[in-house]
Amino acid sequence: MRMGTAEVATRRTGGSTWWRDAVVYQLYIRSFADGNGDGIGDIAGIRARLGHLRDLGVDAVWINPWYPSPMTDGGYDVADYRAVEPVFGTAEEAGALVDEAHALGLRVILDIVPNHSSDQHNWFRQALAAAPGSPERALYHFRPGRGPGGEEPPNDWRSVFGGSAWTRVTDGGEPGEWYLHLFDATQPDLNWADPRVQAEFESILRFWFDRGVDGFRIDVAHGLVKSDGLPDLGGDGENMLAPVERTDHPHWDRDGVHEIYRGWRRVGDSYPDPRVFVAEAWVDSPERLARYLRPDELHTAFNFDFLRTPWDAEALRKAIDHSLATVAEVGAPPTWVLSNHDVVRHVSRLGRPVTNGAGHSLSDLAPATTLDRELGRRRARAAALLMFALPGGAYVYQGDELGLWEVEDLPDEVLQDPTWKRSGNTDRGRDGCRVPLPWSGTAPPFGFSQDGARSTPWLPQPADFASVTVEAQEDDPASMLSLYRAALALRHEHPALGDGEFTWLPSGPGVLAFSRGSGFACVVNLSDSPVPLPAGATVLLGSGPGIADGALPPDAAAWLAV
Repeated sequence: MRMGTAEVATRRTGGSTWWRDAVVYQLYIRSFADGNGDGIGDIAGIRARLGHLRDLGVDAVWINPWYPSPMTDGGYDVADYRAVEPVFGTAEEAGALVDEAHALGLRVILDIVPNHSSDQHNWFRQALAAAPGSPERALYHFRPGRGPGGEEPPNDWRSVFGGSAWTRVTDGGEPGEWYLHLFDATQPDLNWADPRVQAEFESILRFWFDRGVDGFRIDVAHGLVKSDGLPDLGGDGENMLAPVERTDHPHWDRDGVHEIYRGWRRVGDSYPDPRVFVAEAWVDSPERLARYLRPDELHTAFNFDFLRTPWDAEALRKAIDHSLATVAEVGAPPTWVLSNHDVVRHVSRLGRPVTNGAGHSLSDLAPATTLDRELGRRRARAAALLMFALPGGAYVYQGDELGLWEVEDLPDEVLQDPTWKRSGNTDRGRDGCRVPLPWSGTAPPFGFSQDGARSTPWLPQPADFASVTVEAQEDDPASMLSLYRAALALRHEHPALGDGEFTWLPSGPGVLAFSRGSGFACVVNLSDSPVPLPAGATVLLGSGPGIADGALPPDAAAWLAV
C-alpha cells in the first residue's frame, strides 16, 4: 500500500510547512547511480543509494525528469507526462522508490516541464498531421511565415540553445507553417492560452500527487505565457534563459503566468498534506521573483541572484539582504543554491576569476588554465556553511557534497547537450556538470555502475575522481562529505537554524558575520588576512583547518556558539 505523505517520518518538524527550511538534494537521474549496468543512471540506482541521502542529512530529493523522452535535452523533452522512461525503470519501481524514500524520512519532488513538450508527444504528432488553423495546432504556436512565400520566421525570437526559435513544417507536401520552440527544435512550446493545456497539466499534477509525490520543481516557470500577437523582441534579438533588463518581455515572465500557478496551488492545497511547488524562474529582479511566491501561488523559488554573486563580501551581503527583504514582503521563505545541472559547478567558479557576467557558464570564466582547484574547494566549503546557516531552505546539487568540479575536457564526440550543436560547436554546454558520480574504487566507473557492467558511463569520468569518491571520503573527518554531514546534522539539531531570525553582526571589510536567534553565529572570511572571532565564542563547526587562537583564516567559515 502506498504510504501517504502525511505519514512520512520527517527529520525536522514535519507538517505542512516542512518546505520552509528543507534541504533538498537535486538528483540528476542519468548521472546519480546505474543499477542495471547500461551506463545510465536509473531508478534502481537511486533505490540502492538512498542510504547515502539519509546519512547526508537532507530532507527531500528532487529528481530531474524521469518521463519517456527522446532525450534530445536530457529528458526535458517530455513525450508522456504520466509514465516513466524505460531506460530509467518502470512505474512500479518509481512507486517503490517513493515508498522507500518516505520510510527514510525523505520527501520526493519531481520535475515538471510545462513550457514545452517533446516533438514526439502525441499532441504534437497530431498537430503535424492536422491542417493549419485546426484545434490540434492550437495546442502549440503555429504561425505562417513572413516574406515572400512565408520563407522567413514569424518573428525575431531566438532559441536559448542558439539559432531561430522557429522551425518550418511541411503541409501537404509543400513548405507550410512554422512552430515556436524557445529551446531545441524538438521541444515545441505549448500554447497556454488554450484552456485544454491548463486542464491537462492540472490533471498531470493530480496523477503524480495521487501516487505519493510530495511536490514539483517547475522548469522554466517564467515561460509559458506569450504576448498576444507574438511581437518581435527587437534590438539584437536577445533571448537568454538568464534574466533580462526588461519587465515587458514578450515571452519571459509575463503577468499571465500567475493565474496559472494559482490554479496549481489550488490543486496542491486540495490534499490533506498539501503538495508543494518550487519555481525555476529567471527574472530580472528579486521583486519580480517574489510575485511567484504570493500566498496563493508557489511556495518557493530558486535564488539565482545568490548563485550568480561573486566571492565578495559586499556583493554577497547585498544579495542576501535583497533576497530576504523581497520574500518577506509576501511571507515566503528564501532558498539558497550554489550549483545545479545548468551551471558550472561552484568549485570551478570559485577557483578562478570571473571575466564576463556572473560566471555560471564556461564562457563567463577565465580559461581552465587559471583554475586553482584547491582554492575553489576551500571557498566551496566556506560557501556551504554560509548557505546552510542562512534562514529558509537550501539545495544541494548531487556531487556538491563530494566537492566535484566542472569536467571541462570532455571529448567533443561525447558531448550531448543540444547547445553544442545549435551553437555551431562553439558553446560546450552543460555536460561538464553532469558527469556521473564517483562512488568507490580507483578507476572508472568508480562504482557508478555495478561490477561487470556491460557499458561505460554515458559521459566519461576523469581519472582524478578517484580522490573524491564517496568511499574515499567516508571515514575522512576532513573531507567535504564529512563537512556536509556535520553541517546538516547541526542544522537539524540547533534550534536557531532553518527558518527564523537573522541579524547581521559588526564585522570588518571582507567579512560576513550574522546571528541566528539566540546563541548561534556564523562568520565567513572572504578577505586576504585572518580575522578574529568573537571573544568567548565556541567553534561548533569550521569549514577547514587553521581555526585556532580565536582567528579565522581567509576563505573560511565558522559556526559559533556565542
